[in-house]
Amino acid sequence: MVTTLLYRPLTYLIALVWLANGLLCKVLGLVPRHEAIVARILGPAYAGPLTRLIGLAEIGMAVWLLSGIKRRWCVLAQMGLVATMNTMEYVLARDLLLWGRANALFASLFVGLLYYYEFVLPRPSAR
Repeated sequence: MVTTLLYRPLTYLIALVWLANGLLCKVLGLVPRHEAIVARILGPAYAGPLTRLIGLAEIGMAVWLLSGIKRRWCVLAQMGLVATMNTMEYVLARDLLLWGRANALFASLFVGLLYYYEFVLPRPSAR
């Protein structure tokens, strides 16, 4: 019973992570470090537009999760993206990461939360 009460708040929390990172950090450019990371990994020539496109994709991930459409595929995509993005950032731009080496820990915890959310936590029954 208690675990099913967690499902909806976790849905909003996970969507909020994608929305905040996509909209605030990348699309609106409130955290320039994100564009610097993109420039380091993909090159400086198109770092601005590519950062905004990545931000739009992250907003799309939040919308996809909230829609409930193919939720398992959505969560698997999130897990893969977080693992891939953070591995690339760790290897190629570690000095630009907010928490440096500890970023890997936070990324792993988020992937673990996604796993728990989709594969362990029971979904509430439809009413």
